[in-house]
Parts: sequence; structure tokens; C-alpha cells
Amino acid sequence: MAKAPPVDRRRQILDAAVRVFARQGFHSCRVSDIADEAGVAYGLVYHYFRSKDQVMNELFTERWSLLLAAIEEVDGRDVAPREKLDAVAGFIIDSYRHDPELMQVVIVEVTRAANSFGRTHLPEINHAYESIAKIVSDAQASGEFRDDIDPLLASMWFYGAIEQLLSAWVFELLPADDESFARARRMVVETVCGGLETRS
Repeated sequence: MAKAPPVDRRRQILDAAVRVFARQGFHSCRVSDIADEAGVAYGLVYHYFRSKDQVMNELFTERWSLLLAAIEEVDGRDVAPREKLDAVAGFIIDSYRHDPELMQVVIVEVTRAANSFGRTHLPEINHAYESIAKIVSDAQASGEFRDDIDPLLASMWFYGAIEQLLSAWVFELLPADDESFARARRMVVETVCGGLETRS
């Protein structure tokens, strides 16, 4: 009989932290809450992480690095800029669909936390904006997008629209079903690209 694979305690603690942060908020919870949720001893959390801040930092860095890699991969495709932005929007929205608690934590506790985690991770957040801005800038150079709009502002406009949708799903202001996700994705891409594309 084959042995069961060893339990990845670090992953177990990170996954438990997501649930606790989403349910209680980062500032309202304690390391002991994470340990209880993970079903491990209190001291084991400190074996892997110095503090709950480090847990949060690792959760954000893991997720954000996937976004950065996805944008880079999309930008390398030989497709129209509209298709590139559609793929990026799809990646972000699908990330929420598959792990809404983690995306809630990333948005509420990091990217909107201007005086704490948001400032700590500003280089990574800016990297995402700049990567999307490159897609816009390249499209301007090829004549597909208007050249009178700042690419970085367009990037923030694009990402901000998606983040507001994620917030609406987090707070249950919009239905969270496949049709709603697909319609929201289409609307973001249509409105952003509709404003950026050149007119004949």
C-alpha cells in the first residue's frame, strides 16, 4: 500500500491564513487564529513565518507574481492589443472565480492599503501597471491605439475598472455567476479599448 504524500505544512498555514484574513480581516486576527484554522500548533506557524505580516506578504507575492508572469506571456503573443487586454482581464477575473477569498485579501488588505502593505509592495504593483502600459504604448506605436492618451493612465484605468468589479463581487453587489463574469470582462475590454482604438 502506497504511503500518503507528506503534508505541506507551510501551504496548509498559508491556505488557512487566507480564510482567516478574508473572514476576520488582517488587523483583527491573531497568529493563534491562523494556527487554529490550519489545525496546527501555535508554535508551528512561527517555525515557518516570523509574523502574520510575513504570511500576508507571501500570499500577496505568490499571487502577484502569477499576474506579472501572465501579463508578460500575453504581451509576447502575436495578437491585436484588444486581445492582449482581454486575456489579462480574463486572467484576473478567473483568478477571482477560482479563489475569491485570496483575491479579496489581495485587494482589501494590500493593493488598497496605501499606508501599510500597499506601500510595501508598491514596486510590484507598479510593475503590473507598467506592463499593461507597455501593451498600450506598443499599440500606440503601431497606430492601433490613439497616441494622445498617457499609457500609464490607460493602464490604471483598465486595472481600476477590473478591481472595482472584483470589489463588487466581494461585497455581493453584482451576481457572481459565469454569465456575470463573462459580461463584465467583455464590458471592461470594450469600454477601455473603445476609448483607446484609433478611428478611421
